[in-house]
Amino acid sequence: MHKEKVVSLGKQMNISFSVILVVIGFMLAIQFQTVNEPVVRDTRDMWELREDMKKAQELHSELINEIYKYEEKIEQYNSERNDGKEQVLKETLEELKEAAGLTEVKGPGIILTVDRAFNEIGMPTETVSADILRRLLNDLNSFQAEAISIDNHRVINTTVIREIQRTTKIDSYSIHTIPFQIKVMAQDAEKLYNRMKASEAVDEFFVENLKLTISKPLVEVTIPAYDDPIRIKHMEPVKTEKGGN
Repeated sequence: MHKEKVVSLGKQMNISFSVILVVIGFMLAIQFQTVNEPVVRDTRDMWELREDMKKAQELHSELINEIYKYEEKIEQYNSERNDGKEQVLKETLEELKEAAGLTEVKGPGIILTVDRAFNEIGMPTETVSADILRRLLNDLNSFQAEAISIDNHRVINTTVIREIQRTTKIDSYSIHTIPFQIKVMAQDAEKLYNRMKASEAVDEFFVENLKLTISKPLVEVTIPAYDDPIRIKHMEPVKTEKGGN
């Protein structure tokens, strides 16, 4: 009887010892994995984090304003459903045409002038590349530009800037002469001006033997309407069923 108790006690100790070994092994495995998988740290400095946060806040504010605008439009449709529907549709059509760049717009902004500059051997350039114009447009759009024209030609979302036989073309319009102006309209012209002054655009143009001059913020600039035909692909009118549905 005493021998059976000793055997039973030995089995319990073996089981307990095995459990302890399993727990210790599990903890060692976790520690080893933690050591071999270093934590990926955010290498951005405080100023970069603040700038990213500022951009995120601005985007959030813009989205909230868009939501309010469309909620007001829905409320307007509901309140004028039985009276004045035609007027509401006309106003909406004008808003859409303005957003698409099909109407002339005026507002605060700045004017950029592209002119010749001399490089180290004093040779001016006679052309502007499509690539540098595309980079400039990307900068302006990231700085919340609302409307842009290049050499009095309106730039819209579908605008294509390319080089054909050494001639830079904006859609079907060709840039043949230098200097020319780039007009930019923005809700906050002062902010746009400061961002452009702090950007690398001036240096990038100088590398290509071009001088980019940024005007002071203006109370009003005029951006012409887009005058090229807009081609819509992959769309077709919906066929109405019987009864007009």
